Amino acid sequence: MEVSKPILQIKEIEGETTWSIRHKVMWPTKPLAYVQLPEDDKGLHYGLFSNTSLVSVVSLFITEDVAQFRKLATVEAYQGRGLGSLLLARILDICTAKHIKKVWCNARKDKLGFYTKYGFNPTDKTFIRGGISYIILEKEL
Repeated sequence: MEVSKPILQIKEIEGETTWSIRHKVMWPTKPLAYVQLPEDDKGLHYGLFSNTSLVSVVSLFITEDVAQFRKLATVEAYQGRGLGSLLLARILDICTAKHIKKVWCNARKDKLGFYTKYGFNPTDKTFIRGGISYIILEKEL
């Protein structure tokens, strides 16, 4: 019996739609409000669907010719399958189409290798939030 591959599709979604995955993946012990960003209503939000299930999300915030992506998160059962890479590639394509000159993010230090594969460079800016170490990464487009 042949097992069919899931149909993967990236769609623009509402900011509120990202909250449950952000919460479950990034900060499950915090209240839901912890993953809600005051600027969510100003961002572009994307979801990756496996068949009809939302399994990965990311949010993009553009100011003139600079963009920040935030809250890239994939449901644990789907991690390690390249879905975060697909979303990141889509974000970079969108930024290129919108003539963005620089993209940046606050990356968890333990995920640094993931982002450097895509040409992101660490800055000297670091911080700790919720007991987790972060580094600001940038990519010129």
